[in-house]
Amino acid sequence: MKGVLLVNLGSPASTSTKDVRKYLDQFLMDERVIDAPYWLRAILVRGIILNTRPKKSAKAYKKIWWDEGSPLIVLSERLHDKVQEKTELPVALAMRYGSPSMKDGLQELHDKGVTDVLIVPLYPQHAMATTDTILVLAEELREKFYPQMKFKHIPAFYHKKEYIKVLGDSIKNYLEGKEWDKILFSYHGIPERHVRKSDITKSHCKPNDSVNFECCKTASPAHEFCYKHQCYETTRQVVEYLGIAPEQHFVSFQSRLAGDPWLQPYTDKMLEKYPSEGVKKLAVVTPAFVSDCLETLEEIAMEGKEEFLKFGGEQFHAIPCINDNDDWVDVLVDWIEE
Repeated sequence: MKGVLLVNLGSPASTSTKDVRKYLDQFLMDERVIDAPYWLRAILVRGIILNTRPKKSAKAYKKIWWDEGSPLIVLSERLHDKVQEKTELPVALAMRYGSPSMKDGLQELHDKGVTDVLIVPLYPQHAMATTDTILVLAEELREKFYPQMKFKHIPAFYHKKEYIKVLGDSIKNYLEGKEWDKILFSYHGIPERHVRKSDITKSHCKPNDSVNFECCKTASPAHEFCYKHQCYETTRQVVEYLGIAPEQHFVSFQSRLAGDPWLQPYTDKMLEKYPSEGVKKLAVVTPAFVSDCLETLEEIAMEGKEEFLKFGGEQFHAIPCINDNDDWVDVLVDWIEE
């Protein structure tokens, strides 16, 4: 019997500092998120970050929390329900971190008699800290609890025409009637070393080339797992679909941690300098996410807007994610049925 497991990032159970600390511990102690030896990761996360960041993050979550709960969880549940309505296959929802866990999701499918699971990581682009960590944990759970199950997964869909159309239409529909000078495609940042580690050729990717992007433009087997290439390719296809001129769009990366170099340019720096360059009306889209979350609702729509206006901007449009958009639901169902 076949079934489907939709997997998103996850969220704290509440906005309490205790729950945020628990969530961050699970998230940041993942060796594919902070890829340092365990002892060093423990010192960094449990000795430093968890003693300072949870209180600040809890305040941020309180700013975006809905009456129903975490926006990411609520939106993921709505997406799950709509997908389930359109397919006869059992569909379960799981979060990589927090609840419902991937163990919960697989158990739900197991209890319904499912033996063949299609895992759907809800990330358009492939990265160590997103797609990889989902698939690795799934295999660990299969070996330990569900040896009779077989897994397949939907690979990164950053370049799929049907996804590009859904994303492009959502941008077009939101900006209809609004004035804007430039669209900023802001993707979640990752350390440059993650790009190098994901390079199956061990020589193609040059993550610090933020001027020419020659490696991203040159065809290579490395692109199958290169997050940076996939971000730029998503952008290229969307602007082509929408007919946006080269000078009207830009790519940047947000949500970096201090320490090692991350993919550049940084979104916050772009928001600071745009007004002085004549960009007074800015639209920002976040295509690394399919569901609105802390990084889109607070970091971009609140803090990003405040920063842009502070430095002389006049209008700021934070474009929502595709969330439970009906066209997106139809695309997911088609992929599942195929």
